Amino acid sequence: MISNPTPQRTLRGHMPQRPTPRAATTGEHHAQLAGRLTLRDRWLARMLYEHKVLTTQQIVELCYPTMRAANHRMLDLFKWRVVDRFQPFVTSGTAPMHYVLDIAGSVALAYEDGLDPKQLGYRHEDAIGIAHSLRLAHTVGVNGFFTALVALSQRPSARGRLTAWWSELRCGRLFGDMVRPDAYGRWREDGHQIEFFLEFDFGTEDLGKLGRKLHGYEKLATATGITTPVLMWLPTSRRETTARRALADALSQLDRPALVPVATSAADVAGVAGENNPAVARWLPISDPSSRRPGRLRLAELWPHTDPPIAAPSSTSAQAQQAPAELAAPDPLPPPPPTSRFRR
Repeated sequence: MISNPTPQRTLRGHMPQRPTPRAATTGEHHAQLAGRLTLRDRWLARMLYEHKVLTTQQIVELCYPTMRAANHRMLDLFKWRVVDRFQPFVTSGTAPMHYVLDIAGSVALAYEDGLDPKQLGYRHEDAIGIAHSLRLAHTVGVNGFFTALVALSQRPSARGRLTAWWSELRCGRLFGDMVRPDAYGRWREDGHQIEFFLEFDFGTEDLGKLGRKLHGYEKLATATGITTPVLMWLPTSRRETTARRALADALSQLDRPALVPVATSAADVAGVAGENNPAVARWLPISDPSSRRPGRLRLAELWPHTDPPIAAPSSTSAQAQQAPAELAAPDPLPPPPPTSRFRR
C-alpha cells in the first residue's frame, strides 16, 4: 500500500512569476539614475546600506503612506538595480518581500559622498547572501523595533522622535573590543532624551551568556565615562521573568552596577496598548532605586536625567572613529516628501 503522509495543504505553492526585466549596471544607466532618484530613494538606499535588510512593511513604516505606494516605487527601484529583493521560505502563508541594497544603489551612494565605489567594500553577493543567513530573522526583528519608533515619530500626534539609529555593524566597529550591541538608538520625548543599546533576544541565547554581556557594558561605561542604558527585548513574559533573575545576578557581580542601567520588556506584555510599540509603558527596570513609580515605564521615563544630554556616544566622537570610506549613519527619519503629488 502506498501512503502519503504529507497533507495537501502543505503542497500548495506560488505560481511561478515571470522574470522582471532589470537594467544593466552600465555607465549610461548610472547617468540616467541621476534624474530618477528622489531624496527619499537615496535616503532609503542609505538605510539599506546601514541596516542590511528591510521588509516591505518596515519600508512602509519608514517612508511610505500606503503599501500600494511602497510596492510601486520599490518595483521601480528593483528594475533600476537600486535594490534587490527576495522572499524567504515559510512553511505556511507567504513571507513578506525583503529588500537589500543593489549595485546601482551602492554606486550612487558612493559618488554622492565623493568616494570610489570600491572603497565602500560593497559586494552584491554579500548583500543578497543575508537571504541564507541564520541571523536573518534576528536582523529583521531588530530593524522592526526601530521602524516602529520611526513610524511613531511621524504621526501627527507624535509625542516623541527617534533621533539616532545605528546598526549592529556600526556599533561593532566602534565598541567591538568591549561589547557588540544589536543596535544603538536615541529617543526624545516631552523634552527628555534617552540613549540606549538594544539587546534583541529570540529566546535561543543562553541566559548566562546574556548576563555576561553586562561586564562589557560596564567596561565601556568606565572607558568612556558615559552611562548608557541597556534595553533587553525578550520574546515572552515567561522568558523575561527568567532573564531578569539572571540579569539581576549578573549586575550584583559588577564592580559598579550603577554604570549599567538595565530594563526589560517582552513582546507579549499584557495590557500594553500596541504590542509593537516600544515607546509605551512596557519597560521594567532592574534594581533601579531612583524610579519615580513602580511598574512598567514608558521609554522616555527610563533614566531620562542621567547626564545632560546623555551622549553615548555623540555623533562627533563617532565620526572621528569612522573609517575614511565609511558612510555616515543616516537620519532615522526620511526627508520631507516631494511637493509634486505625481511623484511616488
